[in-house]
Amino acid sequence: MKQIRPDLWETQSHSPFPGLNTHAYLWTSAHGENVLFYSPGTDADFGAIADLGGVARQYLSHRDEAGPMLAAIAGRFGARLHAPAAEADDIGRFAPVHEPLARRHVDDFGIEIIPSPGHTPGSTSYLVPGVSGETYLFTGDTMYTREDGGWAAGYIPPISDADRLAETLREVLRPLTPDVVISSAYQGEAVHPLGSEPWSACVDAALERLHADLGATRR
Repeated sequence: MKQIRPDLWETQSHSPFPGLNTHAYLWTSAHGENVLFYSPGTDADFGAIADLGGVARQYLSHRDEAGPMLAAIAGRFGARLHAPAAEADDIGRFAPVHEPLARRHVDDFGIEIIPSPGHTPGSTSYLVPGVSGETYLFTGDTMYTREDGGWAAGYIPPISDADRLAETLREVLRPLTPDVVISSAYQGEAVHPLGSEPWSACVDAALERLHADLGATRR
């Protein structure tokens, strides 16, 4: 486990297949119960997670994060699974979904649940209040950085819906004001502190690349 913020820890990297890397993130919330965002690839960090107080809740951004580790996390820590309602059937093949998420709202831990469809029908982002005053935005695969450091949208035909994804970027994610953006899958860096970089410019860059990719595929 790697500590990346006073209240945020990153699990070891996992590569489900060449060119794709993922992490999960443990948020040691001010409520005295820990939250795991995304899902680790193995149980290698379970001991460290236990030392930090375990996992009360796990939040998935979309169905691609579901797998056998969900049942392992629930069995070891008793975590309650929060996941997109639109993909609860797919996710539920691996572990029960205790809290299906279908609408935008702020829950009792102060986490804003933000439906972000397009990459998959149920893709969901999470805006989290960090203990030091920073705001963390977990985008799942809806937005991520490429190897060249540029921003991209998670468009994978025929799985993704390009129009819904573009609408999510413009209307849902662009107005947000995060301090740190954390994707699920990544090619460049999974954790991106924005500093003086405007988040709106990052979203615009992802939109521009999406439109360019769509133009190339439709020629």
